[in-house]
Amino acid sequence: MDKYSFLNAVHPAQIADLYDKYLQFPDSVEASWRAFFQGFDFGIESGSLEGLGIETPNGAVVTEEVLKEFQVIKLIDGYRTRGHLFTKTNPVRERRKYEPSLDIENFGLSKADLQTTFKAGEVIGMGTSSLEDILKHLNSIYCESIGIEYMFIRKPEEIEWIQNKLNINDNQPKFSAEKKKQILKKLNEAVSFENFLHTKYVGQKRFSLEGGESLIPALDSLIENAAANGVKEFVLGMAHRGRLSTLTNIFGKSAKDIFSEFDGKDYAEDIFDGDVKYHLGWTSMRTTDSGHEINLNIAPNPSHLETVGAVVQGIARAKQDDHHRDNPKAVLPIIVHGDAAIAGQGLVYEIVQMAQLDGYKTGGTIHIVVNNQVGFTTNYLDGRSSTYCTDVAKVTLSPVLHVNADDVEAVVHAMEFALHFRMKFARDVFIDLLGYRKYGHNEGDEPRFTQPKLYKAISKHSNPRDIYAEKLFKESVIEKGHTETLEQEYKDKLEENLEDSRKEEKTRITPFMQDEWEGYEQAEEDKMMETADTSFDLDKLTEIAEVITQLPKDKKFLRKISKLIEARKTMYFEDNQLDWAMGELLAYGSLLKEGHDVRMSGQDVERGTFSHRHAVVKVEESEEEIVLLNQLKGEQANFFIYNSLLSEYGVVGFDYGYAMASPITLTIWEAQFGDFSNGAQIMIDQYISAAEDKWKLQNGLVLLLPHGYEGQGAEHSSARMERYLQLCAKDNMFVVDVTTPAQMFHLLRRQLKVNYRKPLIVFTPKSLLRHPKVLSTKEELANGSFQMVLDDPDAKVAKVKSLVFLTGKFYYDLLEKKEEDKRDDVALVRVEQVFPIPVKEIKALLKKYKNADDIVWAQEEPRNMGAYSHLLLHFEETRKWRVCSRKMYAAPAAGSSVRSKARHLKVIESVFDKDMK
Repeated sequence: MDKYSFLNAVHPAQIADLYDKYLQFPDSVEASWRAFFQGFDFGIESGSLEGLGIETPNGAVVTEEVLKEFQVIKLIDGYRTRGHLFTKTNPVRERRKYEPSLDIENFGLSKADLQTTFKAGEVIGMGTSSLEDILKHLNSIYCESIGIEYMFIRKPEEIEWIQNKLNINDNQPKFSAEKKKQILKKLNEAVSFENFLHTKYVGQKRFSLEGGESLIPALDSLIENAAANGVKEFVLGMAHRGRLSTLTNIFGKSAKDIFSEFDGKDYAEDIFDGDVKYHLGWTSMRTTDSGHEINLNIAPNPSHLETVGAVVQGIARAKQDDHHRDNPKAVLPIIVHGDAAIAGQGLVYEIVQMAQLDGYKTGGTIHIVVNNQVGFTTNYLDGRSSTYCTDVAKVTLSPVLHVNADDVEAVVHAMEFALHFRMKFARDVFIDLLGYRKYGHNEGDEPRFTQPKLYKAISKHSNPRDIYAEKLFKESVIEKGHTETLEQEYKDKLEENLEDSRKEEKTRITPFMQDEWEGYEQAEEDKMMETADTSFDLDKLTEIAEVITQLPKDKKFLRKISKLIEARKTMYFEDNQLDWAMGELLAYGSLLKEGHDVRMSGQDVERGTFSHRHAVVKVEESEEEIVLLNQLKGEQANFFIYNSLLSEYGVVGFDYGYAMASPITLTIWEAQFGDFSNGAQIMIDQYISAAEDKWKLQNGLVLLLPHGYEGQGAEHSSARMERYLQLCAKDNMFVVDVTTPAQMFHLLRRQLKVNYRKPLIVFTPKSLLRHPKVLSTKEELANGSFQMVLDDPDAKVAKVKSLVFLTGKFYYDLLEKKEEDKRDDVALVRVEQVFPIPVKEIKALLKKYKNADDIVWAQEEPRNMGAYSHLLLHFEETRKWRVCSRKMYAAPAAGSSVRSKARHLKVIESVFDKDMK
């Protein structure tokens, strides 16, 4: 029997449908059909169908009709996979040429086939159609003003949804006259706003949107449609290009306030320094045209491109966790990128990799690229190796729409497609808005130095409003003079706002997300130095301990885990000697019982880098995760703990955004090792240390940074304390290096018990996690408070001649030496809070130990690192102190454990021998 005889009994349309499925998802097709199609493809590629055994001795053949159907399916597949390469999406220059083209001859077809009808039309929703009509349909869908990439997606239901959507009206917009007028209105606002600023503030930087003005009607349509589809809150992140227009024309920020910022007035408040106008954030409540109440947020951002993307994701997730846990799609993150930045900044990859992770997903983000085709002065060909700037989208198999920014209806159409996909599948979508930049990188820059040919074309090019107005006039949607009227009315409003702004002498900055921050106050240094009540009822603490020291009896755990949990029970209920992990976990439990969520993320945080925390334990056979802190008795808040992807920059940015949107939550990021935090240096410099000063933004993010010299080499010793301390000024953050479980307990509680928020940098221990002397009692947790300085508990004050101030784990190294040598003439004082420096407490101790004639600062870090230089800047008395430290080194520690130990011992010796050099 002929192995292809089954083909004679099959309708050509059915074969076409099967072949279409085979091309998209080969494994979904039955094995014999798959083998046949593989053979057919081989024949096509080799240029001959002879030798495939298709014509058989008994006359059973694959007819020419069926073979042609296959070739048309191949053509359709060619448009689906490569049509985006042959679109009309570039408004100012010809696209690059790609081979092979979509010419029908490349698919075994010819002009003679154009009038032939094919059942293959059914797979694109046309029914039986001529090749000519099929081509028109394919060109309309894939090769006009919108090019779409989606065939790399691996989920058939998503592919099917996209194809069905594209087949509607041949992927062409079909808007009512009213909708078209609204699009023109917003487009006019975008164009007129930029023209107004250009004439009133000549030469001032504003990073104009000219060449990409269709972003404004696109965002307007997106927000209106999203609100109608159940979105309640929007979180937008964007860089400077077009930001001012977005603030005014989408978010409703008064143009008067923007003009005030342009005029360079001083700020009405002295406690912060402000920032340039195109970095500021804004929050507004708005009612959409269809009557939906929505909350709009545009996050503040620095000049460091793409940084705000991570922050936006964190803000969105916090809003979902706090207000929309049952419907996370009600919060929509939108990130507006630049083409050079999305291709060049590695942070984008980190953010994209978060998109489907339990600890970081936000139900799908709409990414919009304002594609200028140039980065500052760098041509796109020098800015990336990939075909498109959006190729990072393929990491998460997200659809990408490339759109001609001059075709504003196509832009709005693409935006609505993106919204519907996100709401349906909770996944990211990318829109590549291909336009141009009318001026240089800023308005004072000369772009013709580096792109003379491109800017010659741009100088002759009409703006998208005028292009669209002409189109609507030809369609009889608007009358002559309509656009001029719109422009004059809008400019009159701007003139009025300009006049009003110039009557005011000062600029006021409106706090971002004020709705989340009601009841919180700005705190200066004196308030930060006040002792907070962090006590917690002992009986309630014991109830928490009962839960977190007992595993479910009906489940089997690793023996080591069972022993560890049992040891915790013993240390609390029998020995009353709590180690670091117990102090930390009880702090979280106490806050949970008081109604505060706790979120912790970072690399390996569930167990802890050094296997101390075990906040998540796993059942041995099933790997079911048990989180004892979520099983407390009675009402409690949520304990969220997530092992992060191997990222610092993106994850710190995310958690910073989370803390920004949820001041009621204790939000913690822990570094695997403290010095790995330098992978997030931009977040630390631009947000953590400076956001309150620049943008009036409070934030209570906690950074846990393992720190301490234990012979592990240059990368695993120092958390680079000096870098954080160099960033400290006035009242911008807390920096601490605590040494007992009780101190850690009260420190974490203090972060939420005060009515303000500051970033908290904690240098956490490694060896101290199991140190026999690093223990606290439950009473110290229940009744104590955080102490900025810990005096020597055993010092005989009158005998003390050497008063040693130090911080962190080094205390226990010196204590061992002091006890070994029985040196009662030495007092060891721990400075637990390194910023703000507890000057009052230190001075009191200097007075107390009045017999001491040798005042020492001791640190295990090299002289040019650690806290020493910080003390010199902030506490003048330090200049008279003797310093005991390693010498100055470029690397924080020696790679050789022997050399490291020798240096460490030398510092210890020098503390106790003031004559040692």
